[in-house]
Amino acid sequence: MRRDIIASIRPVREPQADIPSTKQQRNRVLGIVREYAVKTSLVGPVSLDELHRHCGRIIKTYGLKDVHLKFLVVLLNNEIWRQTVAGIPYNRRLLLLPKCLRDKDNCPADFDEVGLVCRRCGRCILSELQAQAEQLGYAVLIAEGSPVVMSLIETGRIEAIVGVSCLDVLEKTFPYMEAGAVPGIAIPLLYDGCENTSVDVDWVLDAIYETGDDRSGRIDLNSLRKKVRDLFTTERLISLLQPGGDPTAKTAVEWLGRSGKRWRPFLAVAAYQALAKATEPAFSQELIKVAVAVECFHKASLVHDDIEDADIMRYGQKTLHAEYGVPVAINIGDYLVGQGYHLLAEASTDCGAKMLQVASAGHKQLCLGQGKELFWMREPRPLRVAEVIDIFEDKTSPAFEVALRLGAILAGRDEQLAQTLTEYSRSLGIAYQIMDDVNDLDAKPAGGDLCQNRPSVLLAIAFERAAPDDKKLLEFVWRQSAGEVKDFNKVLNILAQTRAKSIALGLMESYRLRAVSSLGAVQNATLKGLLRRIISKIFSDIDVMGCCNEYKATDAEGGGSG
Repeated sequence: MRRDIIASIRPVREPQADIPSTKQQRNRVLGIVREYAVKTSLVGPVSLDELHRHCGRIIKTYGLKDVHLKFLVVLLNNEIWRQTVAGIPYNRRLLLLPKCLRDKDNCPADFDEVGLVCRRCGRCILSELQAQAEQLGYAVLIAEGSPVVMSLIETGRIEAIVGVSCLDVLEKTFPYMEAGAVPGIAIPLLYDGCENTSVDVDWVLDAIYETGDDRSGRIDLNSLRKKVRDLFTTERLISLLQPGGDPTAKTAVEWLGRSGKRWRPFLAVAAYQALAKATEPAFSQELIKVAVAVECFHKASLVHDDIEDADIMRYGQKTLHAEYGVPVAINIGDYLVGQGYHLLAEASTDCGAKMLQVASAGHKQLCLGQGKELFWMREPRPLRVAEVIDIFEDKTSPAFEVALRLGAILAGRDEQLAQTLTEYSRSLGIAYQIMDDVNDLDAKPAGGDLCQNRPSVLLAIAFERAAPDDKKLLEFVWRQSAGEVKDFNKVLNILAQTRAKSIALGLMESYRLRAVSSLGAVQNATLKGLLRRIISKIFSDIDVMGCCNEYKATDAEGGGSG
């Protein structure tokens, strides 16, 4: 049972200007924010810009002070996540406390590579907060912005965070929490500074003891990806697809099992698990068939793409047509398409027709996108950026959309989500393809695809920004094959002069943010968090946290500040 903490060890100071000055005022503001959160039914994760817009409305509606905007943002984000945090068991939560709550002049604590090791001397509030949290089952860390936090979340050991810090640090760490869709409740310190600070202790205890009935938990993406990859071992594919001794079926199964990121079947499985009822089995035979069907479609498209692009290597091995010849490869690609539709038809009697409709519509759109590229290759010319994006949208986005929607259909939730998943997939697919172009430029040898007579967003940007003489060379690159470009270094110089890479990265970021923004309408917290985290996985937009003079083991005796 919660034990109240009454004594305040250090003298009370006036809170800083951007925090309401009295406890009565802070409680009133908290009540207003809670009322607003209930009325608007916001679902996390919510972007910082969106939080600012909502808090601006709160200030205007209730006559609050503009200077308290950051404080309001923290409180509103807390209320959005409070129910989710309450539904996560105590032993899956982390309590993150700042070192600056200690009595610095009299603190006997040691420091290790992670943070402060409390001696439980009772001179500050840290020992009591740590004791109560650990009694419930929390993991407790006394440090600021530690990389350990994100590593704990990545491993799946921690599903929610209750944290205490100053407003500036909370603002710095917010992007990490939002990008990882980490449920959390943050309690602001009453004043900044890296020593002898203070906090509303009852707010911290309320957050620590928060509990509820929702036990849906957080999907472990790393574990889920491994389980999806395990579906494509030779043994499991043979068991599911039963190729027998037929050479076409056997070769198709072998190709299906070759290396790959398995993003598309992962998306289908993840969407299903986020939306399905808790009573549904995690990996039913129906779900396995949908996941393998999605990969059948993808691998079939790669077989045909490799033929159309005259590529002879994939996954460090010969492509199918290089190994068996074009006729055999075309036939195996066609076989995989048929196998995919067959699996979908078998997967569910209730929604099989709907899945076939969505998959066939995506198949058509993908072929139209590939067709745009193929017809352009017959008469190549410089492309505008908008034209390249149009091709990217049709070639890449349908695969993401089909995967997500098939998972939603199997879970019985597609009708409410179809438009959102379409918008999300469009932006995600375009951003993914731009990233692929940029990664190709950075690969060794640099820019292998740039002179392969294929649409490139980098060349399109450079052509639009280049000087007239440079445009002539770029136009030659657009129209010719790699062997005819004698001075490829000059092409790379033009890309550098026109800032093509940085502009492409900005464009990628724009579409990545559109994908994030499209999730605003999603009311299922598990799905919304999942889709946000998938963006982070694909684009690696969570870097190592380090803020507020993060302590290092080499710091002087007594530890670093704050």
